Amino acid sequence: MKAILSFFPNLLFHVGNYFVMMTRVFNRPERHKVYYRKFLEEINNIGIGSIGIVSIVSFFMGAVITIQGAYNFNSPWIPLYAVGMATRDTMILEFSPTIISVILCGKVGSSIAGEIGTMKVTEQVDALEIMGVNSRSYLILPKILAALFFNPILIVLSMFLGITGGWVGGVASGAVTSFKFVYGITYLFVPYYVTYALQKTVVFAFLIASVSAYHGYITEGGALEVGKASTKAVVYGIISILIANYILTQLLLT
Repeated sequence: MKAILSFFPNLLFHVGNYFVMMTRVFNRPERHKVYYRKFLEEINNIGIGSIGIVSIVSFFMGAVITIQGAYNFNSPWIPLYAVGMATRDTMILEFSPTIISVILCGKVGSSIAGEIGTMKVTEQVDALEIMGVNSRSYLILPKILAALFFNPILIVLSMFLGITGGWVGGVASGAVTSFKFVYGITYLFVPYYVTYALQKTVVFAFLIASVSAYHGYITEGGALEVGKASTKAVVYGIISILIANYILTQLLLT
C-alpha cells in the first residue's frame, strides 16, 4: 500500500522534471556547426544502425500475418484478396508505426540512456556545464532531431518490407496467389492511413529520444545505476508510446 501511495508523487515529480528539462533542451544552440555534426552522428547511430533489425522484423512479420490471415479467412464468403487487404492495413495502421517504435525504444532508448547516464556518473556532464555549455541541449537535442528525421523513414521502410514479406511468404507457402495478394493491397486503399501512421511515428520518435535521455540525465551513482536507468528508459518509453498511441488513435481516427 505504501508503495502505491508513493508511486503517484514520484510520477508527478518525474513528469514535472521531464518538462522542465525539455525547456532547457530547446534553448537556442550556442554553436550551430557543433550541433549539426552531432545531428549527423546521431542519424548514423539512431537511424542507420536500426535499419537491419527493422527490415528483418518487418519482412518476416508481414509473411506471418499473411499466412495467418489466409488460414483464418477460410470462409467461402470472404474473398482471398482480403488477405492482402488485412496485411496492408495491419502493417500501415499498427505494426509499423507502433510495434516497430516499441522495438526501437528497446534498441535506441537503452543506448541513449546508457550513453548519457555514463557521461553523468563519470562527471563529463558536469565538465560541460563548467565550460558554459548547455549540456541538456548539447547532449539531447541532436538525438531528438535525428529521431524525428529518421524514424519516419524507418517506418515507411517497415511498411514496404512488411507488405513485400507478406507477398513473398503468401505466394511461397501457397496460401494466396500473387494476383489475389497484389489486388488486395491495392483494393480500397486509403492514403490517409499512411499520413496517420507517420503522424504517430513523429510523436513516438520524440518520446523514445526524450524519455530515454531524461532517465540517462538524472542518473546518479555508478555503473549499476546506469544499467537501472537504461531499463527504466525502455519501460517508461514503451508505456509512453502505448498511452500516446491510444490518445492519437482517438484524435486522428474519430
